[in-house]
Amino acid sequence: MGGLEWVVPSLVGIGAAALVLVGTVVGLRRVGVRRESVDRRAAHELETSAKARLVRADEAVREADQEVRFADAEFGPDVARDLAEAVARARGWLREAFLLQQRLDDAEEHTAAERRSWSSRIASLCDSIHRALAEAQQGLAERRAAERGAAQDLPALREREARVRERHDAAGQLLERLRSRFDAAALAAAEGAAGRAERWLAGAGAALAEVEAHLTEPGRPVAPALARAGHALERAGAELAAVERVEPDLAAAAEAGDAEASALDAELAAARHERDAATDADAASALGVAIGDASPLLVGRDARAGDPFAERDRLRAARDRLEVARAAVRRAEDRLEGARGALPGAIAIAESQIAVARAAMERARAFAGADARTRLAEAERQLGIARRESDPVEALDAARRAAARASDAEALAHYAALHR
Repeated sequence: MGGLEWVVPSLVGIGAAALVLVGTVVGLRRVGVRRESVDRRAAHELETSAKARLVRADEAVREADQEVRFADAEFGPDVARDLAEAVARARGWLREAFLLQQRLDDAEEHTAAERRSWSSRIASLCDSIHRALAEAQQGLAERRAAERGAAQDLPALREREARVRERHDAAGQLLERLRSRFDAAALAAAEGAAGRAERWLAGAGAALAEVEAHLTEPGRPVAPALARAGHALERAGAELAAVERVEPDLAAAAEAGDAEASALDAELAAARHERDAATDADAASALGVAIGDASPLLVGRDARAGDPFAERDRLRAARDRLEVARAAVRRAEDRLEGARGALPGAIAIAESQIAVARAAMERARAFAGADARTRLAEAERQLGIARRESDPVEALDAARRAAARASDAEALAHYAALHR
């Protein structure tokens, strides 16, 4: 019994310590559970608020999208552009917010901190959406306020319409005069522009007539029709400017065609010389084809004067093809010249390396195997090709192969001698 007296107090102490530890753990867990519960309640409140904001932001974007169409019809695309860009930005933010909301709604468990972070981001994105749309719509509201007196612009637009119609008539007379000198293909772009100008003028007249009719009816808006009329007159003026430029453009094209013909003639002379002097048969043949294609273009140019644009473009294309062929000849000649310059040195290196390999073979004669002897024989064969080959590029390649094979033979002979 005396030997067990110390056991009982020890067991009591251990039990007390265990109880304290268990109590501490349980207490910490309860604190953590309470804290998590508080966090989850806060996160839930934030989520609820974020959802409401998301609904309002979605509605705001939908309404703004409709407003873009209204603004486009009322004032034209230039005025509606700022709001359209704001809507596009808002849609991007809205997509991100819906993605975050989907994460909150899925079946996976997330911590309160994560849910709070996502909800805060949703709220921030919604604020950005409302702010961007409000700024853009404020500008549109200011424009509407400025357009309330738009009816006063009608007399100025009528005067502008008259000036554009005078330009249209003058453009028609210009085209009638040019038809006797130039082909239909040369005038096709200008004829198309004149037709479009006529349609835009008709649209402007219809819009101005609509304005005049609406002015007699109180409460009917006139700004949209005025905007359409102004836009149509602007487009008609731009098309007429293209018609008015056609005569100087034709003269410039004819002048450019003459310059291209002179340059092509000079390049053909140089190309013939390069073809005759070329040593690369393939490049010379390709250059000959390009010369054959380009030469006929210098004949009968007066008969093709009716379309200066096409003539200028044909000559430019021929010059481009000829220059490509000439460049190929120059590259081939440069390659051959470089090979000619490098060939003597490459042959000398191969001869020296073969001599070294032969000496190594003699020293290891009794031990050198078939590999070393085969490489030396191949080196000698390649050197013979390099000396006989008329193509300097092929000869240079053969000389370099001879040196490489001789180096291999020397290494194999040394290896055989060391390991005999």
